[in-house]
Amino acid sequence: MLRIAHALNSQLLGALESAFPEACAAARAAGAPLDPQLGPASKPEFGDFQANGALALARPLRLAPRAVATAIVDRLTADPDFGALCLPPEIAGPGFINLTLRPEVLAAEVGRRMADPRLGVEPVPPGGAPVVVDFSSPNIAKEMHVGHLRSTIIGDALARVLEFRGHPVLRLNHVGDWGTQFGMLITHLKQVAPEALDTADAVDLGDLVAFYRQAKARFDSDETFQTTSREEVVKLQSGDPVSRRAWQLLCDQSRREFQRLYDRLDIRLDERGESFYNPYLEAVVADLAAAGLLVSDGGAQCVFLEAEDGTASQAPPVIVRKSDGGFNYATTDLAAIRYRFAAPPAGDGARRVIYVTDAGQASHFAGVFQVARRAGWIPEGGRLEHVPFGLVQGEDGKKLKTRAGDTVRLRELLDEAVERCEADLRRRLAEEERREEETFISEVATTVGLAAVKYADLSTNRITNYQFSFDRMLALSGNTAPYLLYAVVRIAGIARKGGGDGAVPAVLGFSEPQEWALVRQLLQFDAVIQEVEEELLPNRLCSYLFELCQLFNRFYDQVPVLRAEEPARGSRLALCRLSADTLKQGLGLLGIPTLERM
Repeated sequence: MLRIAHALNSQLLGALESAFPEACAAARAAGAPLDPQLGPASKPEFGDFQANGALALARPLRLAPRAVATAIVDRLTADPDFGALCLPPEIAGPGFINLTLRPEVLAAEVGRRMADPRLGVEPVPPGGAPVVVDFSSPNIAKEMHVGHLRSTIIGDALARVLEFRGHPVLRLNHVGDWGTQFGMLITHLKQVAPEALDTADAVDLGDLVAFYRQAKARFDSDETFQTTSREEVVKLQSGDPVSRRAWQLLCDQSRREFQRLYDRLDIRLDERGESFYNPYLEAVVADLAAAGLLVSDGGAQCVFLEAEDGTASQAPPVIVRKSDGGFNYATTDLAAIRYRFAAPPAGDGARRVIYVTDAGQASHFAGVFQVARRAGWIPEGGRLEHVPFGLVQGEDGKKLKTRAGDTVRLRELLDEAVERCEADLRRRLAEEERREEETFISEVATTVGLAAVKYADLSTNRITNYQFSFDRMLALSGNTAPYLLYAVVRIAGIARKGGGDGAVPAVLGFSEPQEWALVRQLLQFDAVIQEVEEELLPNRLCSYLFELCQLFNRFYDQVPVLRAEEPARGSRLALCRLSADTLKQGLGLLGIPTLERM
Protein backbone atom coordinates (compact mmCIF):
# COMPACT_ATOMS: atom_id res chain seq x y z
CA MET A 1 0.00 0.00 0.00
CA LEU A 2 1.08 3.56 -0.55
CA ARG A 3 2.42 5.38 2.50
CA ILE A 4 0.72 8.78 2.80
CA ALA A 5 3.61 11.27 2.81
CA HIS A 6 3.63 14.76 4.29
CA ALA A 7 3.34 16.35 0.85
CA LEU A 8 0.28 14.58 -0.50
CA ASN A 9 0.71 16.15 -3.91
CA SER A 10 4.20 14.60 -4.23
CA GLN A 11 2.86 11.20 -3.17
CA LEU A 12 0.05 11.41 -5.67
CA LEU A 13 2.47 12.41 -8.42
CA GLY A 14 4.53 9.30 -7.67
CA ALA A 15 1.43 7.14 -7.75
CA LEU A 16 0.41 8.55 -11.11
CA GLU A 17 3.83 8.07 -12.66
CA SER A 18 4.10 4.49 -11.40
CA ALA A 19 0.64 3.66 -12.69
CA PHE A 20 0.89 5.27 -16.14
CA PRO A 21 -0.55 2.97 -18.81
CA GLU A 22 1.24 1.50 -21.80
CA ALA A 23 0.42 4.66 -23.70
CA CYS A 24 3.08 6.46 -21.65
CA ALA A 25 5.68 3.80 -22.48
CA ALA A 26 4.98 4.35 -26.14
CA ALA A 27 5.31 8.08 -25.66
CA ARG A 28 8.66 7.57 -23.97
CA ALA A 29 9.94 5.71 -27.05
CA ALA A 30 8.83 8.65 -29.17
CA GLY A 31 10.71 11.06 -26.95
CA ALA A 32 7.53 12.74 -25.75
CA PRO A 33 7.28 14.20 -22.23
CA LEU A 34 6.00 11.92 -19.49
CA ASP A 35 5.07 14.70 -17.08
CA PRO A 36 1.46 14.14 -16.02
CA GLN A 37 1.30 17.90 -15.36
CA LEU A 38 -0.17 17.31 -11.95
CA GLY A 39 -1.17 20.33 -9.90
CA PRO A 40 -3.83 21.65 -7.53
CA ALA A 41 -7.34 21.71 -8.97
CA SER A 42 -8.29 25.12 -10.35
CA LYS A 43 -11.66 24.97 -8.53
CA PRO A 44 -12.86 22.97 -5.50
CA GLU A 45 -15.57 21.28 -7.56
CA PHE A 46 -12.84 19.70 -9.72
CA GLY A 47 -11.45 17.79 -6.73
CA ASP A 48 -8.02 18.13 -5.12
CA PHE A 49 -5.72 17.80 -8.13
CA GLN A 50 -5.78 17.93 -11.89
CA ALA A 51 -3.57 15.96 -14.28
CA ASN A 52 -3.40 17.66 -17.66
CA GLY A 53 -0.62 15.59 -19.24
CA ALA A 54 -2.97 13.72 -21.60
CA LEU A 55 -3.12 16.77 -23.86
CA ALA A 56 0.67 16.84 -24.26
CA LEU A 57 0.85 13.07 -24.83
CA ALA A 58 -1.91 13.03 -27.43
CA ARG A 59 0.04 14.58 -30.31
CA PRO A 60 3.07 12.20 -30.37
CA LEU A 61 0.71 9.23 -29.91
CA ARG A 62 -1.61 10.54 -32.65
CA LEU A 63 -4.63 9.98 -30.45
CA ALA A 64 -7.39 12.25 -29.22
CA PRO A 65 -6.54 13.75 -25.79
CA ARG A 66 -9.69 12.29 -24.28
CA ALA A 67 -8.73 8.81 -25.52
CA VAL A 68 -5.31 9.15 -23.85
CA ALA A 69 -6.97 10.41 -20.66
CA THR A 70 -9.35 7.44 -20.72
CA ALA A 71 -6.44 5.02 -21.02
CA ILE A 72 -4.69 6.67 -18.10
CA VAL A 73 -7.85 6.61 -15.97
CA ASP A 74 -8.44 2.93 -16.76
CA ARG A 75 -4.95 2.05 -15.55
CA LEU A 76 -5.26 4.20 -12.42
CA THR A 77 -8.64 2.68 -11.55
CA ALA A 78 -7.14 -0.82 -11.81
CA ASP A 79 -4.31 0.04 -9.40
CA PRO A 80 -5.34 -0.91 -5.82
CA ASP A 81 -2.65 1.28 -4.27
CA PHE A 82 -3.94 4.28 -6.14
CA GLY A 83 -7.52 3.36 -5.28
CA ALA A 84 -6.62 3.45 -1.59
CA LEU A 85 -5.51 7.05 -2.04
CA CYS A 86 -8.07 8.55 -4.42
CA LEU A 87 -11.68 8.24 -5.42
CA PRO A 88 -12.20 7.08 -9.05
CA PRO A 89 -10.71 9.75 -11.35
CA GLU A 90 -12.99 11.80 -13.57
CA ILE A 91 -12.31 13.15 -17.06
CA ALA A 92 -13.36 16.70 -17.86
CA GLY A 93 -13.27 18.73 -21.07
CA PRO A 94 -10.91 17.56 -23.81
CA GLY A 95 -8.83 15.36 -21.47
CA PHE A 96 -8.29 16.89 -18.03
CA ILE A 97 -8.19 14.28 -15.27
CA ASN A 98 -9.69 15.37 -11.95
CA LEU A 99 -8.51 13.59 -8.82
CA THR A 100 -10.10 13.67 -5.37
CA LEU A 101 -8.43 12.28 -2.27
CA ARG A 102 -10.52 9.84 -0.23
CA PRO A 103 -12.16 11.40 2.85
CA GLU A 104 -10.66 8.77 5.13
CA VAL A 105 -7.18 9.61 3.79
CA LEU A 106 -7.66 13.31 4.56
CA ALA A 107 -9.07 12.57 8.02
CA ALA A 108 -6.18 10.23 8.85
CA GLU A 109 -3.68 12.89 7.75
CA VAL A 110 -5.32 15.43 10.10
CA GLY A 111 -4.85 12.98 12.98
CA ARG A 112 -1.25 12.33 12.04
CA ARG A 113 -0.42 16.04 11.87
CA MET A 114 -2.02 16.66 15.25
CA ALA A 115 0.41 14.16 16.74
CA ASP A 116 3.36 15.69 14.87
CA PRO A 117 5.05 18.71 16.50
CA ARG A 118 6.26 19.74 13.02
CA LEU A 119 2.66 19.70 11.68
CA GLY A 120 3.63 17.60 8.69
CA VAL A 121 6.64 19.65 7.57
CA GLU A 122 9.39 17.18 6.68
CA PRO A 123 12.91 18.28 7.69
CA VAL A 124 15.63 18.20 5.07
CA PRO A 125 18.25 15.43 5.49
CA PRO A 126 20.78 16.30 8.21
CA GLY A 127 24.36 17.25 7.47
CA GLY A 128 23.60 19.64 4.63
CA ALA A 129 25.74 22.62 3.69
CA PRO A 130 25.02 25.95 5.40
CA VAL A 131 22.66 28.51 3.89
CA VAL A 132 23.88 32.09 4.27
CA VAL A 133 21.23 34.77 4.73
CA ASP A 134 22.79 38.24 4.52
CA PHE A 135 20.35 40.82 5.89
CA SER A 136 19.86 44.06 7.87
CA SER A 137 23.37 45.50 7.29
CA PRO A 138 23.24 49.00 8.82
CA ASN A 139 26.22 51.36 8.72
CA ILE A 140 28.34 52.12 11.76
CA ALA A 141 27.89 55.65 13.20
CA LYS A 142 24.42 55.86 11.69
CA GLU A 143 21.10 55.13 13.35
CA MET A 144 18.91 52.37 11.98
CA HIS A 145 16.01 53.92 10.11
CA VAL A 146 12.89 52.75 8.31
CA GLY A 147 15.02 51.82 5.31
CA HIS A 148 16.54 48.99 7.38
CA LEU A 149 13.11 47.70 8.40
CA ARG A 150 12.36 45.53 5.39
CA SER A 151 15.77 43.88 5.10
CA THR A 152 15.77 43.05 8.82
CA ILE A 153 12.23 41.66 8.99
CA ILE A 154 12.23 39.82 5.65
CA GLY A 155 15.68 38.34 6.27
CA ASP A 156 14.70 37.10 9.71
CA ALA A 157 11.50 35.45 8.42
CA LEU A 158 13.39 33.67 5.63
CA ALA A 159 16.06 32.51 8.09
CA ARG A 160 13.36 31.14 10.41
CA VAL A 161 11.68 29.19 7.60
CA LEU A 162 14.99 27.74 6.42
CA GLU A 163 15.95 26.79 9.99
CA PHE A 164 12.55 25.14 10.54
CA ARG A 165 13.14 23.06 7.43
CA GLY A 166 16.39 21.90 9.05
CA HIS A 167 18.99 23.86 7.12
CA PRO A 168 22.01 25.12 9.07
CA VAL A 169 21.64 28.87 8.57
CA LEU A 170 24.30 31.56 8.93
CA ARG A 171 22.47 34.80 9.74
CA LEU A 172 25.08 37.36 8.71
CA ASN A 173 24.94 41.09 9.39
CA HIS A 174 27.22 42.68 6.78
CA VAL A 175 27.53 46.01 8.61
CA GLY A 176 29.27 48.95 6.98
CA ASP A 177 32.25 49.20 9.35
CA TRP A 178 35.11 50.05 6.97
CA GLY A 179 36.11 52.55 4.33
CA THR A 180 36.40 56.24 3.57
CA GLN A 181 33.63 57.30 5.94
CA PHE A 182 35.75 56.36 8.95
CA GLY A 183 38.67 58.52 7.86
CA MET A 184 36.21 61.37 7.46
CA LEU A 185 34.50 60.82 10.83
CA ILE A 186 37.70 60.24 12.84
CA THR A 187 39.27 63.38 11.38
CA HIS A 188 36.21 65.46 12.28
CA LEU A 189 35.96 64.05 15.81
CA LYS A 190 39.66 64.68 16.45
CA GLN A 191 38.97 68.35 15.84
CA VAL A 192 35.58 68.88 17.52
CA ALA A 193 35.13 66.05 20.05
CA PRO A 194 38.46 64.30 20.68
CA GLU A 195 37.09 62.65 23.82
CA ALA A 196 34.94 60.41 21.57
CA LEU A 197 38.06 58.76 20.22
CA ASP A 198 39.51 57.51 23.49
CA THR A 199 36.50 57.22 25.81
CA ALA A 200 33.69 54.73 25.37
CA ASP A 201 30.26 56.34 24.82
CA ALA A 202 31.61 59.89 25.22
CA VAL A 203 28.86 60.94 22.81
CA ASP A 204 25.59 59.08 22.19
CA LEU A 205 24.69 57.66 18.82
CA GLY A 206 22.31 60.51 18.03
CA ASP A 207 25.17 62.99 18.42
CA LEU A 208 27.42 60.67 16.46
CA VAL A 209 24.95 60.77 13.55
CA ALA A 210 25.00 64.58 13.68
CA PHE A 211 28.82 64.52 13.71
CA TYR A 212 28.76 62.21 10.70
CA ARG A 213 26.60 64.65 8.74
CA GLN A 214 28.89 67.52 9.64
CA ALA A 215 31.92 65.49 8.58
CA LYS A 216 30.28 64.60 5.26
CA ALA A 217 29.48 68.26 4.58
CA ARG A 218 33.11 69.22 5.29
CA PHE A 219 34.41 66.37 3.15
CA ASP A 220 32.30 67.53 0.20
CA SER A 221 33.36 71.18 0.45
CA ASP A 222 36.83 71.34 2.03
CA GLU A 223 39.75 69.91 0.01
CA THR A 224 42.16 70.11 2.97
CA PHE A 225 39.74 68.16 5.17
CA GLN A 226 39.24 65.68 2.32
CA THR A 227 42.98 65.07 2.03
CA THR A 228 43.39 64.62 5.80
CA SER A 229 40.45 62.19 5.84
CA ARG A 230 42.02 60.05 3.13
CA GLU A 231 45.29 60.01 5.04
CA GLU A 232 43.34 58.85 8.10
CA VAL A 233 41.89 55.96 6.07
CA VAL A 234 45.40 54.86 5.14
CA LYS A 235 46.39 54.96 8.83
CA LEU A 236 43.35 52.88 9.73
CA GLN A 237 43.97 50.30 7.02
CA SER A 238 47.66 50.06 7.90
CA GLY A 239 46.83 49.31 11.54
CA ASP A 240 47.73 52.61 13.24
CA PRO A 241 46.89 51.93 16.93
CA VAL A 242 45.26 55.33 17.57
CA SER A 243 43.07 55.11 14.49
CA ARG A 244 42.20 51.47 15.23
CA ARG A 245 41.18 52.30 18.80
CA ALA A 246 38.98 55.17 17.61
CA TRP A 247 37.42 52.89 14.99
CA GLN A 248 36.75 50.18 17.56
CA LEU A 249 35.08 52.60 19.98
CA LEU A 250 32.77 53.88 17.23
CA CYS A 251 31.89 50.34 16.16
CA ASP A 252 31.22 49.17 19.71
CA GLN A 253 28.93 52.09 20.43
CA SER A 254 26.92 51.62 17.24
CA ARG A 255 26.77 47.86 17.78
CA ARG A 256 25.17 48.25 21.20
CA GLU A 257 22.49 50.56 19.79
CA PHE A 258 21.77 48.15 16.96
CA GLN A 259 21.51 45.26 19.40
CA ARG A 260 18.83 47.05 21.44
CA LEU A 261 16.63 47.15 18.35
CA TYR A 262 17.41 43.56 17.40
CA ASP A 263 16.54 42.39 20.91
CA ARG A 264 13.30 44.34 20.80
CA LEU A 265 12.34 42.73 17.48
CA ASP A 266 13.62 39.28 18.54
CA ILE A 267 16.13 39.25 15.68
CA ARG A 268 19.22 37.07 15.94
CA LEU A 269 22.23 38.02 13.81
CA ASP A 270 25.93 37.23 13.67
CA GLU A 271 27.90 40.34 12.80
CA ARG A 272 30.47 39.98 10.08
CA GLY A 273 31.12 43.44 8.73
CA GLU A 274 33.05 44.73 5.74
CA SER A 275 36.23 44.82 7.84
CA PHE A 276 36.16 41.02 8.16
CA TYR A 277 36.87 40.66 4.45
CA ASN A 278 39.65 43.25 4.31
CA PRO A 279 42.44 40.60 4.48
CA TYR A 280 40.92 38.79 1.47
CA LEU A 281 40.71 41.71 -0.97
CA GLU A 282 44.15 41.22 -2.51
CA ALA A 283 43.32 37.56 -3.17
CA VAL A 284 40.16 38.63 -5.02
CA VAL A 285 42.21 40.77 -7.37
CA ALA A 286 44.78 38.02 -7.84
CA ASP A 287 42.10 35.41 -8.62
CA LEU A 288 40.41 37.64 -11.18
CA ALA A 289 43.73 38.45 -12.82
CA ALA A 290 44.62 34.75 -12.99
CA ALA A 291 41.26 34.03 -14.60
CA GLY A 292 41.97 36.64 -17.26
CA LEU A 293 38.98 38.75 -16.24
CA LEU A 294 40.70 41.97 -15.12
CA VAL A 295 41.02 44.84 -17.57
CA SER A 296 42.79 48.15 -16.86
CA ASP A 297 40.52 51.09 -17.64
CA GLY A 298 41.68 54.60 -16.81
CA GLY A 299 44.04 53.21 -14.21
CA ALA A 300 41.27 51.20 -12.50
CA GLN A 301 41.11 47.41 -12.53
CA CYS A 302 37.71 46.31 -13.88
CA VAL A 303 35.74 43.32 -15.06
CA PHE A 304 33.60 44.06 -18.09
CA LEU A 305 30.24 42.30 -17.99
CA GLU A 306 28.66 40.01 -20.57
CA ALA A 307 25.09 39.94 -21.84
CA GLU A 308 23.09 36.71 -21.58
CA ASP A 309 24.16 35.70 -25.09
CA GLY A 310 27.85 36.11 -24.21
CA THR A 311 28.34 39.39 -26.05
CA ALA A 312 29.58 42.56 -24.37
CA SER A 313 27.02 44.05 -21.98
CA GLN A 314 26.01 47.70 -22.06
CA ALA A 315 26.10 47.73 -18.24
CA PRO A 316 29.05 49.56 -16.65
CA PRO A 317 31.99 47.34 -15.64
CA VAL A 318 32.52 46.14 -12.09
CA ILE A 319 35.42 48.15 -10.64
CA VAL A 320 37.52 45.88 -8.44
CA ARG A 321 40.39 48.26 -7.70
CA LYS A 322 40.17 52.03 -8.05
CA SER A 323 42.76 54.08 -9.89
CA ASP A 324 44.24 55.21 -6.53
CA GLY A 325 44.80 51.57 -5.56
CA GLY A 326 41.91 51.43 -3.11
CA PHE A 327 39.02 48.95 -2.98
CA ASN A 328 35.27 49.52 -2.97
CA TYR A 329 31.97 47.86 -2.08
CA ALA A 330 32.13 45.55 -5.10
CA THR A 331 35.53 44.23 -4.04
CA THR A 332 34.26 43.52 -0.54
CA ASP A 333 31.12 41.82 -1.87
CA LEU A 334 33.24 39.65 -4.15
CA ALA A 335 35.48 38.70 -1.23
CA ALA A 336 32.38 37.80 0.79
CA ILE A 337 31.03 35.54 -1.97
CA ARG A 338 34.41 33.89 -2.40
CA TYR A 339 34.68 33.24 1.36
CA ARG A 340 31.09 32.05 1.82
CA PHE A 341 31.31 29.37 -0.86
CA ALA A 342 34.89 28.28 -0.08
CA ALA A 343 35.23 24.99 1.77
CA PRO A 344 36.15 25.14 5.49
CA PRO A 345 38.48 26.15 7.03
CA ALA A 346 39.07 28.71 4.27
CA GLY A 347 35.39 29.69 4.21
CA ASP A 348 31.83 28.84 5.21
CA GLY A 349 31.25 25.96 2.77
CA ALA A 350 27.80 27.28 1.86
CA ARG A 351 25.83 26.04 -1.14
CA ARG A 352 23.13 28.72 -1.05
CA VAL A 353 23.79 32.40 -0.35
CA ILE A 354 20.87 34.84 -0.09
CA TYR A 355 21.17 38.64 -0.05
CA VAL A 356 18.19 40.61 1.29
CA THR A 357 18.61 44.21 0.10
CA ASP A 358 16.53 46.91 -1.57
CA ALA A 359 15.70 46.61 -5.26
CA GLY A 360 17.91 49.61 -6.02
CA GLN A 361 20.95 47.35 -5.58
CA ALA A 362 19.77 44.79 -8.14
CA SER A 363 22.16 45.89 -10.90
CA HIS A 364 25.09 45.97 -8.45
CA PHE A 365 24.45 42.39 -7.34
CA ALA A 366 23.76 41.20 -10.89
CA GLY A 367 27.24 42.42 -11.87
CA VAL A 368 28.97 41.07 -8.77
CA PHE A 369 27.23 37.69 -9.10
CA GLN A 370 28.28 37.40 -12.73
CA VAL A 371 31.91 38.15 -11.87
CA ALA A 372 31.85 35.53 -9.09
CA ARG A 373 30.46 32.89 -11.44
CA ARG A 374 32.97 33.64 -14.18
CA ALA A 375 35.76 33.50 -11.60
CA GLY A 376 34.70 29.96 -10.71
CA TRP A 377 33.88 30.68 -7.07
CA ILE A 378 30.37 29.20 -7.21
CA PRO A 379 30.51 25.40 -6.80
CA GLU A 380 28.38 23.09 -8.89
CA GLY A 381 24.83 23.28 -7.62
CA GLY A 382 25.59 26.45 -5.64
CA ARG A 383 22.89 29.10 -5.54
CA LEU A 384 23.53 32.82 -5.32
CA GLU A 385 20.30 34.80 -4.92
CA HIS A 386 19.35 38.44 -4.51
CA VAL A 387 16.09 38.98 -2.61
CA PRO A 388 15.08 42.52 -3.61
CA PHE A 389 12.38 44.58 -1.92
CA GLY A 390 10.66 47.88 -2.65
CA LEU A 391 10.46 51.13 -0.71
CA VAL A 392 8.51 51.88 2.45
CA GLN A 393 6.18 54.71 1.47
CA GLY A 394 3.94 57.05 3.39
CA GLU A 395 0.19 57.08 2.77
CA ASP A 396 0.82 59.78 0.15
CA GLY A 397 2.72 57.24 -1.94
CA LYS A 398 6.05 59.01 -1.41
CA LYS A 399 9.10 57.74 0.45
CA LEU A 400 8.29 57.62 4.16
CA LYS A 401 9.79 60.61 5.99
CA THR A 402 9.12 62.68 9.09
CA ARG A 403 7.19 65.97 8.83
CA ALA A 404 10.53 67.74 8.87
CA GLY A 405 11.58 65.72 5.83
CA ASP A 406 14.05 63.50 7.68
CA THR A 407 14.34 59.73 7.42
CA VAL A 408 12.15 58.01 10.02
CA ARG A 409 14.22 56.42 12.80
CA LEU A 410 13.33 52.78 13.31
CA ARG A 411 13.31 53.16 17.09
CA GLU A 412 10.76 55.97 16.93
CA LEU A 413 8.58 54.08 14.47
CA LEU A 414 8.42 51.05 16.79
CA ASP A 415 7.72 53.31 19.78
CA GLU A 416 4.75 54.86 17.99
CA ALA A 417 3.35 51.46 16.99
CA VAL A 418 3.38 50.29 20.62
CA GLU A 419 1.97 53.60 21.91
CA ARG A 420 -0.90 53.53 19.43
CA CYS A 421 -1.63 49.92 20.27
CA GLU A 422 -1.69 50.70 23.99
CA ALA A 423 -4.06 53.63 23.48
CA ASP A 424 -6.38 51.45 21.41
CA LEU A 425 -6.28 48.65 24.01
CA ARG A 426 -7.08 51.04 26.88
CA ARG A 427 -9.98 52.44 24.90
CA ARG A 428 -11.33 48.95 24.20
CA LEU A 429 -10.98 47.92 27.85
CA ALA A 430 -12.93 51.01 28.92
CA GLU A 431 -15.70 50.26 26.44
CA GLU A 432 -15.91 46.65 27.66
CA GLU A 433 -15.65 47.76 31.32
CA ARG A 434 -12.72 45.35 31.79
CA ARG A 435 -10.01 45.90 34.36
CA GLU A 436 -6.56 44.52 33.60
CA GLU A 437 -3.15 44.73 35.26
CA GLU A 438 -0.61 47.17 33.82
CA THR A 439 1.69 44.24 33.07
CA PHE A 440 -1.03 42.71 30.87
CA ILE A 441 -1.59 45.99 29.04
CA SER A 442 2.13 46.46 28.46
CA GLU A 443 2.63 42.89 27.20
CA VAL A 444 -0.31 43.02 24.79
CA ALA A 445 0.52 46.49 23.48
CA THR A 446 4.17 45.57 22.90
CA THR A 447 3.43 42.20 21.29
CA VAL A 448 0.64 43.44 19.04
CA GLY A 449 2.34 46.73 18.13
CA LEU A 450 5.60 45.11 17.02
CA ALA A 451 3.73 42.24 15.34
CA ALA A 452 1.67 44.75 13.37
CA VAL A 453 4.80 46.41 11.99
CA LYS A 454 6.35 43.08 11.04
CA TYR A 455 3.24 41.59 9.49
CA ALA A 456 2.37 44.70 7.46
CA ASP A 457 5.76 44.37 5.81
CA LEU A 458 5.79 40.58 5.36
CA SER A 459 2.21 40.33 4.05
CA THR A 460 3.10 42.55 1.10
CA ASN A 461 4.88 41.08 -1.89
CA ARG A 462 8.41 42.19 -1.09
CA ILE A 463 9.15 43.10 -4.70
CA THR A 464 6.70 46.01 -4.63
CA ASN A 465 6.72 49.24 -2.61
CA TYR A 466 4.29 49.29 0.27
CA GLN A 467 2.48 52.11 2.01
CA PHE A 468 3.03 52.33 5.74
CA SER A 469 -0.22 53.04 7.61
CA PHE A 470 -0.60 52.63 11.37
CA ASP A 471 -4.41 52.64 11.04
CA ARG A 472 -4.40 49.75 8.58
CA MET A 473 -1.75 47.63 10.28
CA LEU A 474 -3.34 47.96 13.76
CA ALA A 475 -6.90 47.18 12.57
CA LEU A 476 -8.63 44.17 14.14
CA SER A 477 -10.11 43.23 10.76
CA GLY A 478 -8.52 42.36 7.46
CA ASN A 479 -5.15 40.79 6.74
CA THR A 480 -3.37 42.22 9.79
CA ALA A 481 -1.39 40.89 12.75
CA PRO A 482 -4.06 41.95 15.30
CA TYR A 483 -6.69 39.98 13.35
CA LEU A 484 -4.53 36.85 13.27
CA LEU A 485 -3.44 37.17 16.91
CA TYR A 486 -7.06 37.60 17.99
CA ALA A 487 -7.99 34.52 15.94
CA VAL A 488 -5.37 32.46 17.80
CA VAL A 489 -6.74 33.62 21.15
CA ARG A 490 -10.31 32.84 20.06
CA ILE A 491 -9.53 29.38 18.66
CA ALA A 492 -7.40 28.36 21.64
CA GLY A 493 -10.24 29.50 23.91
CA ILE A 494 -12.71 27.30 22.04
CA ALA A 495 -10.39 24.31 22.36
CA ARG A 496 -10.06 24.94 26.13
CA LYS A 497 -13.82 25.14 26.54
CA GLY A 498 -14.06 21.82 24.78
CA GLY A 499 -12.25 20.22 27.70
CA GLY A 500 -10.44 16.90 27.56
CA ASP A 501 -6.72 16.33 27.55
CA GLY A 502 -6.26 17.29 23.90
CA ALA A 503 -5.95 13.65 22.82
CA VAL A 504 -6.77 12.96 19.18
CA PRO A 505 -9.88 10.78 18.71
CA ALA A 506 -9.01 7.32 17.41
CA VAL A 507 -11.08 7.97 14.28
CA LEU A 508 -11.77 11.41 12.91
CA GLY A 509 -14.86 11.97 10.79
CA PHE A 510 -16.07 15.02 8.91
CA SER A 511 -19.25 15.55 6.95
CA GLU A 512 -19.87 19.27 6.40
CA PRO A 513 -18.36 21.20 3.45
CA GLN A 514 -17.04 23.83 5.89
CA GLU A 515 -15.11 21.10 7.70
CA TRP A 516 -13.59 19.75 4.50
CA ALA A 517 -12.57 23.23 3.33
CA LEU A 518 -10.76 23.77 6.64
CA VAL A 519 -9.17 20.30 6.49
CA ARG A 520 -7.77 20.91 3.02
CA GLN A 521 -6.38 24.30 4.04
CA LEU A 522 -4.67 22.82 7.11
CA LEU A 523 -3.07 20.09 5.03
CA GLN A 524 -1.46 22.65 2.72
CA PHE A 525 0.82 24.00 5.47
CA ASP A 526 3.84 21.88 4.53
CA ALA A 527 3.54 22.79 0.85
CA VAL A 528 3.39 26.51 1.71
CA ILE A 529 6.52 26.27 3.88
CA GLN A 530 8.41 24.54 1.07
CA GLU A 531 7.20 27.20 -1.35
CA VAL A 532 8.55 29.98 0.86
CA GLU A 533 11.82 28.07 1.24
CA GLU A 534 12.19 27.94 -2.53
CA GLU A 535 10.64 31.22 -3.72
CA LEU A 536 11.73 33.37 -0.72
CA LEU A 537 8.38 35.18 -0.60
CA PRO A 538 7.09 35.42 3.02
CA ASN A 539 3.81 36.95 1.85
CA ARG A 540 2.78 33.48 0.63
CA LEU A 541 2.79 32.27 4.25
CA CYS A 542 0.89 35.39 5.36
CA SER A 543 -1.80 34.81 2.72
CA TYR A 544 -2.10 31.18 3.79
CA LEU A 545 -2.55 32.09 7.47
CA PHE A 546 -5.11 34.79 6.68
CA GLU A 547 -7.13 32.39 4.54
CA LEU A 548 -6.89 29.76 7.29
CA CYS A 549 -8.41 32.26 9.74
CA GLN A 550 -11.23 33.07 7.34
CA LEU A 551 -12.01 29.40 6.71
CA PHE A 552 -11.95 28.67 10.43
CA ASN A 553 -14.34 31.53 11.20
CA ARG A 554 -16.71 30.30 8.50
CA PHE A 555 -16.51 26.77 9.89
CA TYR A 556 -17.10 27.84 13.50
CA ASP A 557 -19.90 30.26 12.66
CA GLN A 558 -21.80 27.77 10.52
CA VAL A 559 -21.10 24.38 12.14
CA PRO A 560 -21.81 23.53 15.81
CA VAL A 561 -18.69 22.61 17.74
CA LEU A 562 -19.12 22.82 21.51
CA ARG A 563 -22.84 21.95 21.23
CA ALA A 564 -22.28 19.09 18.77
CA GLU A 565 -22.86 15.46 19.75
CA GLU A 566 -20.09 12.90 19.71
CA PRO A 567 -18.31 11.75 17.63
CA ALA A 568 -18.65 14.97 15.60
CA ARG A 569 -17.76 17.12 18.63
CA GLY A 570 -14.36 15.44 19.12
CA SER A 571 -13.48 15.67 15.44
CA ARG A 572 -14.41 19.35 15.28
CA LEU A 573 -12.45 20.18 18.43
CA ALA A 574 -9.49 18.43 16.79
CA LEU A 575 -9.80 20.85 13.88
CA CYS A 576 -9.80 23.75 16.37
CA ARG A 577 -6.61 22.51 18.01
CA LEU A 578 -4.82 21.90 14.71
CA SER A 579 -5.90 25.35 13.46
CA ALA A 580 -4.50 27.03 16.59
CA ASP A 581 -1.25 25.05 16.38
CA THR A 582 -0.82 25.86 12.69
CA LEU A 583 -1.43 29.57 13.23
CA LYS A 584 1.02 29.68 16.15
CA GLN A 585 3.69 27.87 14.16
CA GLY A 586 3.13 30.00 11.06
CA LEU A 587 3.25 33.27 12.99
CA GLY A 588 6.34 32.06 14.84
CA LEU A 589 8.09 31.54 11.50
CA LEU A 590 7.29 35.19 10.73
CA GLY A 591 8.92 36.22 14.01
CA ILE A 592 5.56 36.97 15.67
CA PRO A 593 4.81 35.53 19.14
CA THR A 594 1.20 34.79 20.10
CA LEU A 595 -0.81 35.68 23.22
CA GLU A 596 -3.08 33.76 25.58
CA ARG A 597 -5.42 36.73 25.98
CA MET A 598 -5.97 40.08 24.26
